[in-house]
Amino acid sequence: MGPEVIAGADRPEPRPAALLPARLIVSSNARVNRYALRLIAFATGALLACGFAPLQWWPLAIVCPAVLMYLWESATPREAAWLGFWFNFGTFGAGTYWLYTGLHTMGGAPAWMAFGLMLGLVSIMALYHAALGYAVARWLPSGGALRWMVALPAAWLLVEWWRGWFLTGFSWLSLGYSQTDTWLAAFAPVLGVYGISAILLVSAGALVAVVRGSVRTRVIACAVLVAPWVVALPLSTIEWTRPSGPAVKVAIAQGAIPQNQKWLDTNHDATLTLYRELAERAFGTPLIVFPEASLPDLANDLVPYLRSLYHDASAKGSDVVLGILRMDEHEQYYNSVLALGKQVQWYDKNHLVPFAEFFPVPQFVRSWLRLMSLPYSDFTRGGDAQPPLRVAGLRLAATICYEDGYGSSQLAVLREADALVNVTNDAWFGRGSARHQHFQIARMRAIEAQRYMLRAANDGISAVIGPHGEVVARAPEFQQHVLVASVTPYTGLPFYARVGNWLIISLATIALAVGWAVGRRRASAAQSR
Repeated sequence: MGPEVIAGADRPEPRPAALLPARLIVSSNARVNRYALRLIAFATGALLACGFAPLQWWPLAIVCPAVLMYLWESATPREAAWLGFWFNFGTFGAGTYWLYTGLHTMGGAPAWMAFGLMLGLVSIMALYHAALGYAVARWLPSGGALRWMVALPAAWLLVEWWRGWFLTGFSWLSLGYSQTDTWLAAFAPVLGVYGISAILLVSAGALVAVVRGSVRTRVIACAVLVAPWVVALPLSTIEWTRPSGPAVKVAIAQGAIPQNQKWLDTNHDATLTLYRELAERAFGTPLIVFPEASLPDLANDLVPYLRSLYHDASAKGSDVVLGILRMDEHEQYYNSVLALGKQVQWYDKNHLVPFAEFFPVPQFVRSWLRLMSLPYSDFTRGGDAQPPLRVAGLRLAATICYEDGYGSSQLAVLREADALVNVTNDAWFGRGSARHQHFQIARMRAIEAQRYMLRAANDGISAVIGPHGEVVARAPEFQQHVLVASVTPYTGLPFYARVGNWLIISLATIALAVGWAVGRRRASAAQSR
């Protein structure tokens, strides 16, 4: 046997030439399919943002999650993670693009930094659903009504709730907010916004079951889709609270000062004069409300101005509630609400905004921010248990800016408060969708508490919201305006105000555990056959 024969024996047998291109084609097609599915997930997630204000295409809050649930059905854990990532990246990319406006156009941050921070937040939000997708594909058995309508909705809800409080939380674009103008809003006083999210997610799972399930499963799924709407109609007739006094006339002063001009030294006196004139137009109204940080200075430096305002307003029978910054005796800064009534009262903002009102960064980063002429100083967080503000015969539960996005943190004060007030400055985000999304959140808070809400915004949306989320009165946006309306104090606690989020979160935890356990047992039984 010659050397050439031995050498030839070591070489693999040549394969038919036709097989290699075929395998390359299969591999290429698989890669294209993966990218196509990720693109579908991204587009569906972006479309979901249209389910919220200002467009409020509310059916998308059911259809879009159903599409992602469907895509997860045959995905590997790794691919499910990518699908979840791109879905949420689309939702928060389309739904919070206005962060760039706030950081760059209004905040003065360099474009690269503003875009990087926005992209960072969107990516963090996307990671939540990446983790959810991986966990669903890895540990929840695929297929079946139990997965689609119990376990998967429960897992999704728990992730939504988790991102609403973890590391200060970001509850923006929670699914339930999309339903402020549908019958499902009737569930808010019972289960809160996360309860409505749960109903939407179960409905999304039911859509998947209609497409993929057996005949029996499809019948059950159709019943699940219809049931919440049947229950919501009679539920909406229940009055969880009742009037506790006569209506009080209120006035909301909207200064409509552009954000990039508000803190200029050259506009300082003009702004003070403007708000004084707006207040004078409302003198005689029992309560006058100014927006967040309405006066461009510390309260400590405006004592003569505030004394004069209080003296003249009280002489005309008016109390004043205004957003203002202050410094205490320890030189700590607060974003506050000042109530000038029979006594001086303060509410200090409790839920501060990361990288806007406090900076969780090392000292060298603060030094760099200072050199770049960017904000770098922290505000101090107000206490957890602050009493309502007693003015004009009302007891107001106060929130500042996006604090009203954390409904459960406001429940304790509802035992005393008979109305809500939110002062905000959405001018940071220009004319984009942020102000409409925020207003939708405020309406949900009024529905959950079944109380009137006074909302004062620098350039809009200033409004009085009724206890069922109805818009009683609304000021024109981007215009100086004094909005006058009446507010009735309400007493009593809706079911949600008594139990908070713990009921719906506990039920979701149990549902996930049962769905996982039963699904695993069925999968094991099927394998043993």
